[in-house]
Amino acid sequence: MTAMTTGSASRADANRRRILDVALAELLRDPDASMDQIARAAGVVRRTVYGHFPSREVLVSTLTDGAVEAVAAAHAEGREGVEDPAESLVRSTLAVWEIADRYRLLVALAQRSVTVQGIRERLTPVREACAEVLRRGLEQGVFASPLPAPALAYVHEQMLFALMEAVNDGLLGPAEAGRSAAVTVLTTAGVPTARATALVTKLSEAREARPAERTGSMDA
Repeated sequence: MTAMTTGSASRADANRRRILDVALAELLRDPDASMDQIARAAGVVRRTVYGHFPSREVLVSTLTDGAVEAVAAAHAEGREGVEDPAESLVRSTLAVWEIADRYRLLVALAQRSVTVQGIRERLTPVREACAEVLRRGLEQGVFASPLPAPALAYVHEQMLFALMEAVNDGLLGPAEAGRSAAVTVLTTAGVPTARATALVTKLSEAREARPAERTGSMDA
């Protein structure tokens, strides 16, 4: 009986993961994709989708949670082992942008069904980690801003959302957006543009030279 229960749970988990993967692809292709479309694309009946996700809003919210977890993991990976606040800020921004760019259409979609406040609450741990890097940089004189670190972290968060919207609207090319975001984050923290651009170029080229890695998962 235990083996049967375990097998059923494994199948249910596999179905859930498949629905999430397919739903993400379908919603990025067509933001208005219905639950019926997602069920057909996943090769399951509509009832199965609703069994895991009672509404389209719950499905989008779950996908958003997975994206936020991936962003948090990327931000931590970018900061790991880096003492210099400016380098930490650049590395974490570049790492986050790789995830944010992958899910930027999802973020735009989520804002229709998940409140902006809800997204902000999900990102609280990332924002707090960013504020700590900014605090160290301000104390060391690496950064200069009239804003305290927590407020500056909010500015950076909203700026990244704005840049995602600019890419979605065709105002900024996806290929250049990551470096542009990192330079902008540094300059708004008081780093001179020339130094910010040089540091971002150096670190982004080093990052691009590494074997491709995929940080985070949508299986959550």
